[in-house]
This record gives sequence, structure tokens and C-alpha cells, in this order.
Amino acid sequence: MDSPTGRMIRIGNTSIGLIGLDVAINQAIAAKMTVHEAACAIFTAVKERNYIPAAMVERYQTAIAQEYSRLTGLTDERHEGLVIRILGSGCISCNGLQTMVIDAMERAGIAADIEQIHDRDEIGRLGVTATPALMINGQVKIAGLKPSLAQVEGWIREVASAPVTPLPSREPVTPGSLDDPTK
Repeated sequence: MDSPTGRMIRIGNTSIGLIGLDVAINQAIAAKMTVHEAACAIFTAVKERNYIPAAMVERYQTAIAQEYSRLTGLTDERHEGLVIRILGSGCISCNGLQTMVIDAMERAGIAADIEQIHDRDEIGRLGVTATPALMINGQVKIAGLKPSLAQVEGWIREVASAPVTPLPSREPVTPGSLDDPTK
């Protein structure tokens, strides 16, 4: 049986670590639940091990539904804005890549959320087998090699200028729709 570990999830503009989120998501995926069923089951499992403020319940439910949809391929991440993920162990190469990304963003005059992912299981779930790796809005740009500053800047400009056209979700999730099990 999986042991509960912390996993980061984006709630609004903040990344929050939740104990047991991985296990609950994996169980929902294995059971082939709908987004609504999975969001309810995952939220119930997660709230047993984590403090969730009453005022934030709806935002957590929505974020869990979006994460489940993303992991099962029902939606992509482009609706979130520019999200850059640096994947690796936290070594000098990974830190150098983060510095390079920040320099490229400054040169391009573009803002983005930068996340470092050190957990090997999470890196594997993202489909990356070599590190350091750079992922921009869910798309791996390079893995196992150090890119040039010009390459990173070009990728950032390319993604930032691309029209935002999220994939349609097969099961729309709206705030509050997770509270009513008949929906």
C-alpha cells in the first residue's frame, strides 16, 4: 500500500503541500472515476490528514478537480498563465537552470510562476526521465541537457505569445458544483 506523502497543488496563486494527495489521486485514477467523483473522494481523503480552512473548501475542491483533470488528460494547463517548472534533484545544474530562466524572463519582460520539483515520483509522473529538465505550461522543452540562455528566452517568448486555447473538458467543473452529489 502507498504511504501518504506530501504533494504540491496550486490553490489560487499559492502552491500548497497536502499529505495523502498522491495516494488519493492514484486511487481515483485506478478506479476510473469521473472528475466529480474523484474530486469528492480525493477531497474527503485529503481533509482527514490536512487542515483546510472552512472558507477555502470550495477553492480546494476546484483545484483538486482541475489537477485530476490535468493528470487524466481531460484538460491541459494553459488556462493557468505561464507556469515554468524546473525538475531535478536541486543540484547545482538545476539551480543554474532556475537562474537562467529568471534571466531569460527578465530579458523578455515576461512574468511567470516558477516551481521547482525535486520529488522523483512527481518528475516521473510528468514523463521526465532525465534531469535537469525545463517544462513550460506542461510541455517539456529540454531534459538532461543545459540549454542556452537564448533557447530559454525563445521558449518563454513562444509560449507567452501563443494564443490560449485550453482543451475542452469532457466534464465541466464549476465552483460549488462539487458540493451537490446530484450534479
